Amino acid sequence: QVQLVESGGGLVQPGGSLRLSCAASGFTFTMYTMSWYRQAPGKERELAAGITYSGGTTDQPDSVKGRFTVSRDNAKNTVYLQMDSLRPEDTAVYYCSTYIRRNYYWGRGTQVTVSS
Repeated sequence: QVQLVESGGGLVQPGGSLRLSCAASGFTFTMYTMSWYRQAPGKERELAAGITYSGGTTDQPDSVKGRFTVSRDNAKNTVYLQMDSLRPEDTAVYYCSTYIRRNYYWGRGTQVTVSS
């Protein structure tokens, strides 16, 4: 079955960096777009970044453009989210996701807290 396992979250000071990882299994990783979403307390889940099977990136919200970079390692079935110049408003649970045969699949998420 499809499994997505995020890691790399934590507490970071404003201006700092984190790299999230998502290990995928149970499907042919190289065939699908992978996405990172985030959900802040009291807010709806929003797309942070996406990467196609061939490495092309999807559009990002203005709030993260130039600061968040998505990448993938198809040999490791892993997708990454490099987050730089973090701000307190980036505090959220970050989820890895993919869409396969009309179904969305989600990991359990990893908490990112940006605070001094």
